[in-house]
Amino acid sequence: MADIIDGKAFAASLRAAIASEVAGLPYKPGLAVVLVGEDPASKVYVANKAKQTVEAGMASFEHKLPADTTRENLLTLVRQLNADLKVHGILVQLPLPKHLNADEVIAAISPEKDVDGLTVVNAGRLVSGLPGLVPCTPLGCILLLEDRLPDMTGLNAVVIGRSNLVGKPIAQLLLQKNCTVTMAHSRTRNLPGLCRTADILVAAVGRPEMVKGDWVKPGATVIDVGINRVPAEGGKTRLVGDVAYTEAAQLAGAITPVPGGVGPMTIACLLRNTLTAAKRLETAK
Repeated sequence: MADIIDGKAFAASLRAAIASEVAGLPYKPGLAVVLVGEDPASKVYVANKAKQTVEAGMASFEHKLPADTTRENLLTLVRQLNADLKVHGILVQLPLPKHLNADEVIAAISPEKDVDGLTVVNAGRLVSGLPGLVPCTPLGCILLLEDRLPDMTGLNAVVIGRSNLVGKPIAQLLLQKNCTVTMAHSRTRNLPGLCRTADILVAAVGRPEMVKGDWVKPGATVIDVGINRVPAEGGKTRLVGDVAYTEAAQLAGAITPVPGGVGPMTIACLLRNTLTAAKRLETAK
């Protein structure tokens, strides 16, 4: 039976360490979060971000805009936040309403304040091995892996999923750890067979319980990034990952649960990125 990787406990420890460091700074790192519209999941997520930002001793700046906000108004706000010396990190909550171009909005964010790590500049820095801001969820994954596997040199890593938000960045981070990395996706031929070669298996494809137990190499470390709502008894829903957890846990050496695995690490790493950005920006003044 696999060891359970407790992302909730790890994230709490990380937040405590961040709060301790923030308390010793002569300035207060500031995080601005922009929410456009009334998406229920986004509203909950933004509220959690604000709460944990304040608990870490940072300044939280929330900007809630109506769903019909114009492109010009949103871009103007982003530019104002870029220029605001009290703001060290900017996050525009996705998804945006359909009339707004997310790529254009992300491109408008100053790379030095891009705590989501999504600008082309930060993506390029990651690929080039240069200092930058790394997307929060992949950063959380690599921290959990480092805790479990201090030396990943030479390990075979398979990443299922090729998104800019998770798949591509986690592949680059694994390469930096000297893993041999294969990027796979839903159209990969013989995906189960490929997964069985993985010492580290990262599932970030967005399909409920797609990765079956017999896809897992005995003793492998499995990182499940998926968060999917599926029907449950009584007309309710439940959260599951991209990995069939009960099956996979029989073979894996270690596995992240859903919920309670990668999820809590995302906001903790957002705070870490905000602290990193603040230190760099204040040093550059």
